[in-house]
Amino acid sequence: MTGPVNQWKTLDKDLGRIGRLEEASLFISRPLVAPGIALAFIVLAGLAGLVFFHAQPGVMVVIAAAAIGAYMALNIGANDVANNMGPAVGANALSMGGALLIAAVCETAGALIAGGDVVKTISSGIVAPEALADSATFVWAMMAALLAAALWLNLATALGAPVSTTHSIVGGVVGAGVAAAGFAAVNWGAIGMIAASWVISPVLGGIIAAGFLAVIKAKVMYAEDKIWAAQKWVPALTGIMAGSFAAYLALKGLSKVITIDLGGAVAIGIVTGAAAWAVSMPLIRRQSEGLENRKKSLKKMFSLPLVIAAGLLSFAHGANDVANAVGPLAAIVDVVRVGGAGGGSVSIPIWVMVIGAGGISFGLVLFGPKLIRMVGSEITKLNPMRAFCVALSAALTVIVASALGLPVSSTHIAVGAVFGVGFYREWHAERRARMLGLQKGKPVPPEERSRRKLVRRSHFATIAAAWVVTVPVSALLSAGIFLVLNAFA
Repeated sequence: MTGPVNQWKTLDKDLGRIGRLEEASLFISRPLVAPGIALAFIVLAGLAGLVFFHAQPGVMVVIAAAAIGAYMALNIGANDVANNMGPAVGANALSMGGALLIAAVCETAGALIAGGDVVKTISSGIVAPEALADSATFVWAMMAALLAAALWLNLATALGAPVSTTHSIVGGVVGAGVAAAGFAAVNWGAIGMIAASWVISPVLGGIIAAGFLAVIKAKVMYAEDKIWAAQKWVPALTGIMAGSFAAYLALKGLSKVITIDLGGAVAIGIVTGAAAWAVSMPLIRRQSEGLENRKKSLKKMFSLPLVIAAGLLSFAHGANDVANAVGPLAAIVDVVRVGGAGGGSVSIPIWVMVIGAGGISFGLVLFGPKLIRMVGSEITKLNPMRAFCVALSAALTVIVASALGLPVSSTHIAVGAVFGVGFYREWHAERRARMLGLQKGKPVPPEERSRRKLVRRSHFATIAAAWVVTVPVSALLSAGIFLVLNAFA
């Protein structure tokens, strides 16, 4: 007997082809989803400008500025936030999805709750205000600066280089200022301080992170009773972390509520740190019950403080760096609304803040994973203890730099801390290998030690080069964009 004949054979083949076509279409279109959502957000930002300025002159300028501000915010989220979440993800304390969720919530909260209420219109005195007294010149200069900074951040993210958004926007303002009013309009002393921060920020962050790692290794990891040592030191380090972030947020994020000087911020930090230390002692003791006396157990005890530190870093970043996206936009809106190009400061409307906060969150979720992986796992191998040192260093370095009056970049600090941890591990591993070799009578040859590198030199060179060229590239882009805008205005 013959089996049943498939009378739908032709139809099955056609359906199979259609199915494969759909799979191929999905595969091709998947990379376009993120840019599509980003483009929709930029369009919505432009529509917000239309809604709030529909009956006023200069509405087209506001629409364009809102769209460019949204583009800048997306790029800040894609590039800058990786420095906060990368170490926690690289240490496996957070999954990528969990990191994106926590960062999006904390960045938005930081921007809306404690975000910069007042922004200097000419980017902290980089360009003399009187040089751009004409309102049209001022608007085109700010728009050029914003677009140039966003384009450079976009390129840096594509290249896998975490760069400073603050330096990007400063470079943009410098380029537009020079194109509009010549070299004399720029405060070159301020630019020199920014150039100095290229070295100061990462070195200071690296030294502080390496110092904390040295303490953890000496006092906890190499202790005979690791659990008892962790019960003693983890609450103390958690208190330092909480105090550092409290001082940082008091100094940077509460300016819209109350003016706090450095001494007041340090006092707030000390009180908060003491409270966190007292609260965390019983919690750490309870968490350590039943854990074995081994290094693997320590990772569990540092994981929760690391997650909290990552969230606080994101909150602080949202509070401090959202102005890089919406500061020039707010200045443009203010000039269009009242006319003239005052050199003082302007308040940021709530709809402009929402564009900044939403853009940072969207940029992080859509494009952030690439740099999160790079910072967290491709520079050097991180575990919860090392990543905690990075987060702690980021907050402490800002406090130290503020006390010394030094301009620093949060991006440079965090990435410098990762490199500091990696280079310290290299030095420590080589030192132990040399000591063990001398004890056993078999010293490790120098050529063998040179191969035992724990930091990828290629990333070091790429990131350092990107930092150095950020201001010049942003300035050149901004000057070119300003000349084009001014020619067609």
